[in-house]
This record gives sequence, structure tokens and C-alpha cells, in this order.
Amino acid sequence: MRASFLFTSESVSEGHPDKVADQISDAVVDLFLASDPEARVACETMVTTQKIILSGEVRSKDRAIIAADGELTDEGRARIEAAARAAVKRIGYEQDGFHWRTATFENNLHAQSAHIAQGVDEGGNKDEGAGDQGIMFGYATDETPDHLPATLYYSHRILERMAADRHAGTVGFLEPDAKSQVTLQYENGKPVRATALVVSTQHAPGYFDDGGEGSDAAKYGELRDYVTGVFRDVLPDGFITDETAIYVNPTGRFEIGGPDGDCGLTGRKIIVDTYGGASPHGGGAFSGKDPTKVDRSAAYIARYMAKNIVAAGLARRCTIQLSYAIGVAEPLSLYVDTHGTGTVEEARIEAVLPKLVRLTPKGIRTHLGLNKPIYAPTAAYGHFGRTPDGEHFTWERTDLADRLKAELA
Repeated sequence: MRASFLFTSESVSEGHPDKVADQISDAVVDLFLASDPEARVACETMVTTQKIILSGEVRSKDRAIIAADGELTDEGRARIEAAARAAVKRIGYEQDGFHWRTATFENNLHAQSAHIAQGVDEGGNKDEGAGDQGIMFGYATDETPDHLPATLYYSHRILERMAADRHAGTVGFLEPDAKSQVTLQYENGKPVRATALVVSTQHAPGYFDDGGEGSDAAKYGELRDYVTGVFRDVLPDGFITDETAIYVNPTGRFEIGGPDGDCGLTGRKIIVDTYGGASPHGGGAFSGKDPTKVDRSAAYIARYMAKNIVAAGLARRCTIQLSYAIGVAEPLSLYVDTHGTGTVEEARIEAVLPKLVRLTPKGIRTHLGLNKPIYAPTAAYGHFGRTPDGEHFTWERTDLADRLKAELA
């Protein structure tokens, strides 16, 4: 790894159209898991101007939601629609082009394929198999207390702060859709200053300055000063200097946003969801999938293991890869890379991890307690670098660190 370099990560707000779709899909996952912890959900959402469209496969033992023939009941359809609209309402969309109450709703969810179920379900002497083939990565670094890359960590925190201010009503000109981007200078492998900070945020009418009709330099100045203040509050002291390039709505007017301005789809922000480009990515999205899908659960356990390795002081950076075959319980491979920062050989870590955590789909779900309605909070501002809170974000715990140190002493 180079000692000195620039690195950039971006984030998007809860009101970004792709994140709206993610939050609806995870609201559906939570709805199913709340009444049946063994439910199967693969829910894809598309949102556009005044439209919410769901597709995918589901299965549940809750006959109030799904009839014996596998099809959704009228009550199930009503509850799914209510969950979707509630997710949009929480975000704050009450615009002519996208409104939680008046947007049309289309539900195309149907029964899970029996051919998938027979390969994945446990039965007799057969352990539960992986819900699909694929590769999953976990990553951790000591750059921040949450073991997340600093560029992504600050990108998330900027937008979280803006959303909190919007929901609290302390700023009246912010609308839900926004993006952030943070570029940091690294020296000796550590972030030391910001070279560029970017926010593009949807805003109330008039808060732009391009000289066109409706342009208001004073209102834009208020918006820019507010965002600049958020930058200074979120980043560490000394990171913003006279040399830092600051861009606030560099394209000018941003009044039309959210699903009205751009179609949103589940699973299109996988780098925002994970490590901001600092780590490889297996390609699978998380939101809309129940925890039997290793795209989600194995990525969570890989993060858990990598974070505990760093928290244990066994490395300053760690990447873990897992791979699975559909219908097969045990992972096909486990790979650990500490990027030259480790205090013990990677092969020793690879040998110890399966002794501490069973890496089958069922073992992962049991270890992390994933068969619960815990996923709606994950669908905005990243699945990692979050604070464990009871049943939520259990993969962010560092309760494995002491056992790792003892095994590898």
C-alpha cells in the first residue's frame, strides 16, 4: 500500500431514489420476519415519478400474509403496501412528483421457486444450504473508531447530520435527496486532511445561484454556509484547510429530485453500502434479502470477523473473502489478507476463524441473530460502521476479539 495518496468515497442520503428502493425492500423483509423468522424474501423495488413497484419471491408460514397455495392474501398485500408507504413517509416525501400517500403502488411478489427451496432448505441429514453461489467480502481498518474507511465514514456522517436537521425542522430549505463525497489526503497510510468535499442536495425553490429565473444568491449563500458548517462539525479539527476545495450543488439548481428526478432500484448502491471502494466487493446487494441469502449474511459475518481481527490488534487492515455454492452448507473458501499490517500469519487466522464461528448459512444466522426484523435501519447510511444496539447491527460487535487473541497468542 502506498504511504501517501488521495482517496475518495461517496454516500447518498435516505432520500436518494436508489436508497428509497432499498428501504422499501428491507421494510418488506422486516414485515415477513416479524411473523415468521424462517420466511424467505427476495424483494426488488423500483420507484419513479409517483410510482412504487415491487417484484420478487416470498415464502412464509404466516397464513394471514400468504395462503397455503403460496400466493399473497388480500391482507398480506395490504400490509406490504402499508409498509412500503410508511417507509416513504419516514423519509419525508410529500412532493407532487413523489408522495407517500398518493403514489401508485404495484405488487408483483409471488411464491418462491420450489426448485430453489429444495436445494436450500434443511431436512433429514441435510444441513441448510446457501441460497445462492457467490463471493462475499468483509473489511476493517483502524482509520476510524468504527473501523470503517475514513472517506466513507465522513461521507455518511455528513448526510446523516443533514437528514437529522431536516427531520428536526431546524433548516427549512433541505429536501430528502442528497449526495456527499469526501476526498482525503493520506500520509504514511493515515488520513490527515480533506482536499475536496462535495454535497449536492435537493432544496426548496430559489436556493440556487446560476443567474437564471428564480435564482437567489442570498438564499444559495445560506445553503452553502449551512453545508460548510456541517463539513466543519463532522470532520476532525484541522482536516479542513484553506486548500480544501468545497463544492455545494456545483450543477446549480436541484429542486426536482428523488424518484421524480431519477428512477430508483434496489441494490444499486452496493459500494455506498459497504466500504466506499476501499475493499473488493463480491457484487451482491443486501437489501430486500432475508438472511438465508449469503449475499447478505456472509457479507455480514465477513465484516464481523475482519473487524474483530483489527479490534484485537492482530492487524491494522483486514480483508476477508468467503465463497459459497447454492445448496451447499459449508463455504468453499476462506481467505484472509492483512495487507502487510498483521502481527500473525494469515494462514493461522484462516485456521482459527472456523473454530470460533460456524460459517454455514444457519451458523451465521444463529451467531449474529439475523432471523429478526432488524433490517430497515441498515438500508441508509451504510450497513457497516454502525453502533450495535441490542438486536441491531450485531455484526459490528467486537466480542470475538479476546477469543482471537487467546487462540493466536
